[in-house]
Amino acid sequence: MKRPRVLLTRRWPAAVERELATRFDVTLNDADTPLSAADLSAAMSEYDALCPTVTDAVTAAVLGSAPRRVRILGNFGVGFNHIDVDAARTVGIVVTNTPDVLTDCTADLTLTLLLMVARRAGEGERLVRTGNWTGWCPTQLLGRRLSGKVLGLIGFGRIARAVAHRAHFGFGMRILFHDPQPPVAAVCNAYGAEACGSVEAVLERADFVSLHCPGGAATRHLLNTERLAHMQPGACLINTARGDVVDPDALIAALDCGAIAAAGLDVYAGEPAVPDALKAMDNVVLLPHLGSATVETRTAMGLRVLENLDRFFAGHEPRDRIV
Repeated sequence: MKRPRVLLTRRWPAAVERELATRFDVTLNDADTPLSAADLSAAMSEYDALCPTVTDAVTAAVLGSAPRRVRILGNFGVGFNHIDVDAARTVGIVVTNTPDVLTDCTADLTLTLLLMVARRAGEGERLVRTGNWTGWCPTQLLGRRLSGKVLGLIGFGRIARAVAHRAHFGFGMRILFHDPQPPVAAVCNAYGAEACGSVEAVLERADFVSLHCPGGAATRHLLNTERLAHMQPGACLINTARGDVVDPDALIAALDCGAIAAAGLDVYAGEPAVPDALKAMDNVVLLPHLGSATVETRTAMGLRVLENLDRFFAGHEPRDRIV
């Protein structure tokens, strides 16, 4: 029996690529650079499955390419705002993602950014690396402790709850959150979390704000000039969700005028481009989209895609079907 043809748009962990090759006729992107719209459109007629990542814009035009052979998009990642899921539904293409397996890893990175911002770790490392550190000083780079502070979460899904657990039980932080679909009281109590009725209600009370909502049209620039003005002057913003959730110009202005104290960012609107103004700010920690970047997690993500493909081509419902 002829094996389904599968295209990986980027290189995955070697162990996953080898396992995929035992099941499917796999094509790898040896250049490991994002594919163009033309490349993606051409792939639609050449493969049975396309496995995109966040760097691939799978638009309605791509999905509408003819002739069309692709029957399933096995997305490598939990977020899927780079895929036009409505267009996929219209043309009858199945879309899957990889939930669960990257929850702890992304929560860990969120805490990394919280600690780096609170303790001014980015500034401290630059001081040492540039040779400008002259020794211990009683007032040098005074930061803030996390213990006893208020952490506000925008969104309260799997990753946000994992962050809440770490922050509340590990650092004694008080947890506030806003989610359009809040969980029952018992779930909130398990994480020591208090539900708030609006984004603004969280921003006004939190010492640290961490974003955990999906990207896409509904949340684009959720944090804009008006909402950032609700944050406390000494508050810090953490974003490990999607770059377009924050208006970058509004964030730069808020940081520049001292409306908020600092920011820790792992994602950016229009990445890999990062505004020069952000790169020039000492009170901003910048990471290159490392939320799920551990060997264990990226391998688990690939194996989750493999499971979804296996089930689909065997005629069964994929475990993580979105569309």
